Amino acid sequence: MSSASALRLGRAWPLLYWAPTGMVLLHYFYTPQVITGRSMQPTLNPDSSQLWRDVGLFDRFSIHTRHSFNRGDIVSLRSPVDPRRMLVKRIVGLEGDFVLPRGPYPEDAVRVPEGHAWVEGDEGFHSDDSTRFGPVPLALVDSKLVMLLWPWSRTGLLDQPNFTKDGTPMRREDMAALERERNRQMRVTRASKTYNPS
Repeated sequence: MSSASALRLGRAWPLLYWAPTGMVLLHYFYTPQVITGRSMQPTLNPDSSQLWRDVGLFDRFSIHTRHSFNRGDIVSLRSPVDPRRMLVKRIVGLEGDFVLPRGPYPEDAVRVPEGHAWVEGDEGFHSDDSTRFGPVPLALVDSKLVMLLWPWSRTGLLDQPNFTKDGTPMRREDMAALERERNRQMRVTRASKTYNPS
C-alpha cells in the first residue's frame, strides 16, 4: 500500500468509525427536516419566499420510545390519505377531547377516539389536516419539532408567547401567536384524563 493511500485511509478512518453512531442518532433520536408549504405560517416558513424554507430538528425518541404527545406540539406525521407524504402540523386535541372543527369538516363537533389526535396547521386556509381527513392515528406521528436550525435569524428553541411581567408590551407577533393559541384552545374541550398509552 502506498503512503498516499495509507494517508487517505487514515483520514477516512474517523469518519468510518463514527458513521454508525451518526446513523443511529438520526434514525432513533433526532433528525433534521426541511419544512415546506404554508400551512404552519406564521410559526414556520413565515416568509412567502420560495427561496428559503425552514429547517427544523425533530425529536423521534420522545414519540417512538416515550410516546409523549402533548397538545400544542408541532409534529411530523405520515399523511393518512397519501403515505408517501410527510406533513408538519400542530396537535390540537388528544384522545377523549371534543374539538369544534374549522373549515370543511362535515361535523360540528368531534370526539377524538382512543389512540388518535386532532392535528391542524396554524394557517387554516392552506392546510391539509384533520379538518379534511378527521382524527389521525398516533401511529402515524413520526417526530416532534424541538428547534429551528435554519434560517439563522430564527434559529433556536420554539417558544410559546408569554405575557411580560414587567408591563412592557408584547411584540405584535407574540400577541398574534397568543391569540391563535387562545382560539385553538377555545375550540377544544379537554378530556378529564391526560393521554397515557400504558
